Amino acid sequence: MEYRAFGRTGMDVSAIGFGCWEIGGGYGHFDESDVFKAVQRALDLGINLFDTAEGYGFGQSEEILGKALGTRRDEAIVVTKFGILQDDGKWYRDSSRESALAAIDRSLKALGTDYVDVYLIHWPDKDVALEESMGALEEIVQAGKARFVGVSNFRPDQIETCMETRRVDITQYGYHMFDRRLEREVFPTIAEHGIGLMTYGSLAHGLLTGTFTADTTFDESDWRSSGIAFNIPLFTEEVFARNVAAVNDLKPIAARHGKTMAQLALRWALRNPVVSVALIGFRRPEEVEENVAGLDLSLDQETLDEIEAVFAKHGVDTAPAAWVEK
Repeated sequence: MEYRAFGRTGMDVSAIGFGCWEIGGGYGHFDESDVFKAVQRALDLGINLFDTAEGYGFGQSEEILGKALGTRRDEAIVVTKFGILQDDGKWYRDSSRESALAAIDRSLKALGTDYVDVYLIHWPDKDVALEESMGALEEIVQAGKARFVGVSNFRPDQIETCMETRRVDITQYGYHMFDRRLEREVFPTIAEHGIGLMTYGSLAHGLLTGTFTADTTFDESDWRSSGIAFNIPLFTEEVFARNVAAVNDLKPIAARHGKTMAQLALRWALRNPVVSVALIGFRRPEEVEENVAGLDLSLDQETLDEIEAVFAKHGVDTAPAAWVEK
């Protein structure tokens, strides 16, 4: 396993992290017993970062992860998030002090632990001052309920404002070959402050697994059926066939290195040292083994240029002006 510094926390984190969004129910059916086995296999292979959130199934993901870790909780760096809630079927954000203090207790109960290693604000809340939210996170740290704190999907200027009240230890953003907005918008701020960076969606939410065809469709219960992924079109009818064609052109590059498309995509996401850990959603132990096997891939400049040529050929704008926040 490859390990990297997790910002200035003093912790070393596995380059691959176990993402638990999928087990919150937003990606269709999964077998809970397979997830348990996947978590155990991940620990066996040296994966030590597990990322979840209260908003992933409103505690479902946290509960499954807590049970799956079981007596091996101390081997894991557990990250969870708060601030995404639902009322009468409508989503809303609340990162107020009251919300934070109540949410951490719900998460600890769901996870079956008395602390989390990292606690993040899931999305910016325009109705609550960042000073209030960061002050609440510091209270949580002082109470021993979280070791480190941070933010997810925040703009660089929002990070700077947060830092005036309390250091941002860790951040989390979407990042993959089809979405490189971070490189322009966020990487400079992360590097300047030495903040740990977790990236999600490393496989472009399934697109970079190489298993989709132009005829692939998504069930209505699958969030990808909207076609939009974090404010950019990824699965819409207008671009989906083109994106699949681009992935098909990337497959020979992976094959030449003796790797799968998913392994190539993961290694690409990790190519920049500012990335501490790339998250992958696992449902079965075989998926864990396959992705870990890709860590020995080395991407030279010639290969990176080939990848860029594929995206240029298909006219894919990998860094549109749209920001992730809706």
